[in-house]
Amino acid sequence: MALETWAWQLNHSADEPFPGVSSYPNENALLEDVKKAISQGIAKAGKAPRVLVMGALGRCGKGAVDICLRAGVPDANVLKWDLAETEAGGPFKEIVESDIFINCIYLSSKIPNFVDMKSLEAPDRKLSVICDVSADTTNPNNPVPVYTVATTFDKPTVPVEVKAEPRLCVISIDHLPSLLPREASEAFSKDLLPSLLQLKEWRTAPVWQRAEKLFQEKVATLPKSMV
Repeated sequence: MALETWAWQLNHSADEPFPGVSSYPNENALLEDVKKAISQGIAKAGKAPRVLVMGALGRCGKGAVDICLRAGVPDANVLKWDLAETEAGGPFKEIVESDIFINCIYLSSKIPNFVDMKSLEAPDRKLSVICDVSADTTNPNNPVPVYTVATTFDKPTVPVEVKAEPRLCVISIDHLPSLLPREASEAFSKDLLPSLLQLKEWRTAPVWQRAEKLFQEKVATLPKSMV
């Protein structure tokens, strides 16, 4: 969706936001639309987009990198960042120098911002699309604090009030896998099944031990009248 939005911005005026989307019957149908959009974007811009994927070694990040490459973005244009690249702490100029930023991290604690409103004021900013797959919209530790609204398939993007061109928008849909309901269901079921088969050994199986520990920790935070 980030790739399609990038292409849409190049071929439509600022008062025409990227339109709503609906689920696809399969991955190939989605990829066909994305390839078409990329082709149109490259024709207009004269170049392929530069995409920075944060959390590129994780499940979501690997998927983002894969779809970029399969859609026709050259490998050299896809920056694959993970813990090693962010060790020094942000904000990162490489993000604002890219056309598209895709955030795929798992946020567990406060970290330096990857990008913020001040960093967006850089005179050499090329960034026009942020896809926050992590969608930590209301989390006070959100390392992408340039928006406050979760988006939906009906209204996929929200504008960011930047002071100069190019215009910038954010995609922050927290149920993105449902864009491919069949593949998502099959993938999640495949991953979940081994743990379900261990349910009868829940006291000794590591997954269920961790689940119970987390449950007990959360219960301990409730008022005594609710326990």
